[in-house]
Amino acid sequence: MEVLVSDTSVIIDLDRGDLLDQLFGLPYELCVPDLLYKKELAGELGDRLQALGLNVVELTPEELTRATTLRRQIKVLSTPDTFAFAFAFALAQARRWTLLTGDRALRDLCVEQGVKMHGVLWVISELNRVGVTDAGVLHAALTAIHAHPRCRLPTVEVRRILVALGGNRS
Repeated sequence: MEVLVSDTSVIIDLDRGDLLDQLFGLPYELCVPDLLYKKELAGELGDRLQALGLNVVELTPEELTRATTLRRQIKVLSTPDTFAFAFAFALAQARRWTLLTGDRALRDLCVEQGVKMHGVLWVISELNRVGVTDAGVLHAALTAIHAHPRCRLPTVEVRRILVALGGNRS
């Protein structure tokens, strides 16, 4: 089974669209690095995610070193971003797993380093393709995610997916 390593940006967006339960209906194993979990997800949300099937994976010393090196190389990463992004990247890269991220700098790094990655829009498309969730539910969820003031999803791509999910619902 393919393993997906998620950063917090994808989890937050899917939570905004009320799609976390559906995420675990996909035929993938979902995990996060232990340090990301402790810093960003521990508590009610983390407990819920683990109950749904989220695996918390301990970083090896080598993976931790890689994440720390990334922190120094990518100046746009703040300390919180190191937990949310660099640790997830280091885990995905080292174990040749697929990274789920919405962060532009991290997506660019994945392309540069040859790490397979996807984002929220891919997850929504997979939920539709696999039939885990009704297209109407996905349409409403993506609309809610895109309407959030902190949403950074590309509007043109969001509109394309909304049309594919069922046209112009308002």
